[in-house]
Amino acid sequence: MSAQPQTQSVKIVTADPSAIGLFGLAIVTLVASSQKLEITTGLSYCIPWAIFLGAFAQLFASIQDAKHNNTFGMTAFGAYAFFWFGMAASWLIKLGVFGTVLAEGVDPKQLGFVFAGYLVFTLFMTLGAVEANRVLLVIFILIDFLFLGLTFDAFGVAAEFFHKLAAVSELAIGIVSLYGCGASVLNAHFGRTFLPIGAPLGIFKK
Repeated sequence: MSAQPQTQSVKIVTADPSAIGLFGLAIVTLVASSQKLEITTGLSYCIPWAIFLGAFAQLFASIQDAKHNNTFGMTAFGAYAFFWFGMAASWLIKLGVFGTVLAEGVDPKQLGFVFAGYLVFTLFMTLGAVEANRVLLVIFILIDFLFLGLTFDAFGVAAEFFHKLAAVSELAIGIVSLYGCGASVLNAHFGRTFLPIGAPLGIFKK
């Protein structure tokens, strides 16, 4: 009789990518909010950070979360990564990098539909964050306000108020995301709760 082939399962352990994803989110929202709040001017220096931190860092986190079988993290980081790719490209068009024809054909209301779609998406993700941790929940609530402000601003509805709402929300996202990044790194590094992130609310889980 021939020997039966033996199979062996190998488990590959990878680090939690939340910290780098939250760091990417923090940096891009800080720089973008500084422009909205008129602390800084122009979009030229917003673009590289939107691409490399807002987009690539969160895309990396999304791919790693997929390996963890974390549908929530994969979807969240992936969706916002591609948002920042899209925003960077939109800013490049607005600045005339791809020519005057595209720059002259810009209609802000088209972005309004993008922002509205992301608002609905983020509302769903906020429900999921209820059962993640409280820092993440606060971040998603702030992202809700960001997209609410961006949507109405893009459609020209009470534009000044909603632009300010978006700017302040975006700044707050950056600050809370930095805390979340620090907590994710240090809690894993020390093997204990070094910086508290708050327990899930326990509303939706059985």
